[in-house]
Amino acid sequence: MKQKTLKDSFVIEGIALHTGLHIRLKANPAPADHGIVICRTDLEGQPTIKALADNVKDTVRGTVLRNEHFQVSTIEHAMAAFYAAGVDNCLFEVDGPEFPILDGSAKLFRDKIQEVGVEVQDATKEYLTIAEEIEFEIESGSRIKAYPSDKFELEVLIGFDSVVLREQTAHLEDINDFNKLAATARTFCFVHEIEPLLAMNLIKGGDLKNAIVIYDRKMSQEAINRLTDKLHKHERVDAERLGYLNGGIKFENEPAMHKLLDLVGDLALVGKPIKGKIVAKYPGHKVNTEFAKLLRKTYVS
Repeated sequence: MKQKTLKDSFVIEGIALHTGLHIRLKANPAPADHGIVICRTDLEGQPTIKALADNVKDTVRGTVLRNEHFQVSTIEHAMAAFYAAGVDNCLFEVDGPEFPILDGSAKLFRDKIQEVGVEVQDATKEYLTIAEEIEFEIESGSRIKAYPSDKFELEVLIGFDSVVLREQTAHLEDINDFNKLAATARTFCFVHEIEPLLAMNLIKGGDLKNAIVIYDRKMSQEAINRLTDKLHKHERVDAERLGYLNGGIKFENEPAMHKLLDLVGDLALVGKPIKGKIVAKYPGHKVNTEFAKLLRKTYVS
């Protein structure tokens, strides 16, 4: 199997989830053995950072890469789409500290990759092959296991203490099915998480167009009105009615499938395509990226 890159560049523009900035992101072809590299074009000298798990320094509501010069965050949806497309080499140029959130999924990245096409390069693709069972768990109870397999496949279980969203599963038996099954799954959050995130100076660009918002704990009508105003929703929501604030989900297990999407994007930071079966219980960016670091330490010299 040979390495791949884009046939041509493409540009995506949109709002950044946490800073609220308008971001321009350009994805460019790159030579063999280049890997995925991100360049901050807005900074002096246009510094770069490799999209590798070793460079993950934060995972609060997104995956953040950081070195001594700069950081860039919310890269996981783009990384998932590029991993699923088999793209090994790309130079991202971004004019801000985040990738744009778009609709909260990997759909537009998927569509743009398909639009420009992928080019096969004259260099051998190297795989990270899981040779034996390996497991990693964090204090919260989130756990990821990897098993030997001749292909990349995933199983995800999510679970919440919520009357709206309890347990869900998502499966991907072949990465070639990612575009059909997972790419359009949007990120989600609970209403009771929004105020604390705003207090942390996050989700300045969050609204009901780029995330599924789950209302599962009753609030006063006045409180829910204030919150939906902050999310740029002008139609009033009935505070007595629990559910989804933005019309519901696209398909039954969209939240679980989005967690699977995030897992693909975070595991892409291993730096090589994986041959192995990944089973994740309550995945999140912290456990995902720590597991990616473990895989690199175990298998990448």
